[in-house]
Amino acid sequence: MAVFMTTANASVQATRRRSQLSLAWRRYRRNWLAVAGLVWVILFIIIGIIGPWIAPQNYAQTNFLYANHPPSAKFPFGTDGLGHDMLSQILWSVQNALEIAFGATLVSFIIGTALGLWAGLQGGVADMIIMRLVDFMFAFPAYFLNLILVVKFGRGMLPILMAIGVTGWAGYARLIRSLVLGMRNGEMVEAARALGATRAHIARRYLLPNVVSSMLVALAFGIPGDLTVMAGLSVVGMGLLPPLPSFGNMIAQAGSNVLGYPWLLYFPAGVFAITLLSFLFVADGLQEALNPKGGY
Repeated sequence: MAVFMTTANASVQATRRRSQLSLAWRRYRRNWLAVAGLVWVILFIIIGIIGPWIAPQNYAQTNFLYANHPPSAKFPFGTDGLGHDMLSQILWSVQNALEIAFGATLVSFIIGTALGLWAGLQGGVADMIIMRLVDFMFAFPAYFLNLILVVKFGRGMLPILMAIGVTGWAGYARLIRSLVLGMRNGEMVEAARALGATRAHIARRYLLPNVVSSMLVALAFGIPGDLTVMAGLSVVGMGLLPPLPSFGNMIAQAGSNVLGYPWLLYFPAGVFAITLLSFLFVADGLQEALNPKGGY
């Protein structure tokens, strides 16, 4: 009998989850900007995976005979002052941006979620210490801290990823803590405590499943933020070391030549801007779709 009831409950929960996902998708697809953004984000991810294999040239290949060549059939996005094919540079930059931004967001998210859960569940001195640390992270210029870490540990892919990741967790921690505080005295949690459940079990079984929607929205907003930080580091000369391409490097290098060779700025800046807007549209669409007070 107990096995039957457990199976029945699992079936009911699975049906409920499918119904909620269907409802969320119907809400999401009503927002045409969010749908368009999702299409671009999926394309961005695909290009980030296969970009180096479909690029016409290697990112470091130079051809001085075609330096500053305007867009043409041979070079659809033109070339820069060293003869680098701009299309190839952008395809490689997408992969670098994807790896660093997604990796940094994941690092920030893991740190923030762990600390936020601990602060919300533990309370007392632990909560006070973690929240004062969060206040410090918000008060201290994160971009300045990014620069310090990059100067200290280098301008490689992993150091930049970690520099962005370990300075961006405070917002996630504050969000998760506030959500946990609203649920930790609820009936389900109190019943689990009465039955002797550990904090880890309560967090995994009752708290995390109920904050997934808010976490997804926060992640969607966090990725374009980290993309912007990565580009900002490159603009001030602390991004990826050349010849590794990045959107920030290309935009910074095009600044002094934009009047004579406008394609050096327009193509990388255009792709970068559309990508940022697409992630923001997706985040906005998720926020509307996962809102439990939303209608059909």
